Amino acid sequence: MLNIKEHVNLKPYNTFGIEAYCDYFVEVDSISSFSELTKQVVYQNNQKLIIGGGSNLLFTKDFNGIVIKNNFKGINIISENSEEVLVNVAAGEVWHDFVMWSIDHNFSGLENLSLIPGCVGASPMQNIGAYGVEIKETFEELEACSVEDASIKIFKKEACGFGYRESVFKNKYRNLFLISSVTFRLTKNGVLNTTYGAINSELEAMGIDSPTIRDVSRAVINIRQSKLPDPRVSGNAGSFFKNPEIPFTQYLKLKHQFKDLVAYPLNNGNYKLAAGWLIEQCGLKGYEHKGAAVHLKQALVLINKNNSTGLDVYNLSSHVMKKVFDKFGVILEREVNII
Repeated sequence: MLNIKEHVNLKPYNTFGIEAYCDYFVEVDSISSFSELTKQVVYQNNQKLIIGGGSNLLFTKDFNGIVIKNNFKGINIISENSEEVLVNVAAGEVWHDFVMWSIDHNFSGLENLSLIPGCVGASPMQNIGAYGVEIKETFEELEACSVEDASIKIFKKEACGFGYRESVFKNKYRNLFLISSVTFRLTKNGVLNTTYGAINSELEAMGIDSPTIRDVSRAVINIRQSKLPDPRVSGNAGSFFKNPEIPFTQYLKLKHQFKDLVAYPLNNGNYKLAAGWLIEQCGLKGYEHKGAAVHLKQALVLINKNNSTGLDVYNLSSHVMKKVFDKFGVILEREVNII
């Protein structure tokens, strides 16, 4: 039985901890319950917003419509052989819990993505990535329900249009589907990826020279916990901005002007810049705007430091973008979904 509530405070449902209200709120835990919801007049006559863990949302105002929280649960092994396994995961499962489940089963491929906030359903939407690994590398397919009539559609990897923090669900199919489950292809004897960032140095600090997938996961968790704020203490959505991509000619000019420029070559000839470094060079670490602030340890993260509004955080992000553009001529793009 659906329990559609009215005038609900969304503060508990977004990791920024922003107070905002929606006209209607409902939780769905199966395709049948979502199908039932699509037949309701209150659903058909209102703007819709589907949420999971709320870790990539910034509410700058109340939401005039119905918020649907995806609470689909379940992890199931579909098939396996001596080398790999296919695992189907319901969209409402907590991402980090699933990563820990895969490590407990000694299935590799996700260990570098430990401690990323949010739910499984959001992982292909933004092609989440960290420490040299992206979801598209283990993604097999996903099942989604049309928001119009709950009809089911299967999306293979090629149909998802994966890019850097990008997929068709953020543009072409935005707000048109509720993702019900995601299937991953994990390996039993995978090659560990420890070359990105500080993983190797963290493993050394841990006294480990022959790491397992659990060791890599622990190293990633240690690094993230040392740099990133706990949303339960300081509301945030992780990385607020994408790392910008610039052409080679612009990179050369910037490198000539800023010798310590942090940049990574891409296969297409362009360079990816470290947005956190750009922000830090503008002297913005710790900068505050009303109740919002740039995090002291990681400038890529904006936090709700002291009961800020979503608009305060948004205005702070605009200030950061302007300062970076004025100094480097580089346009930062928000990664967080602005409501």
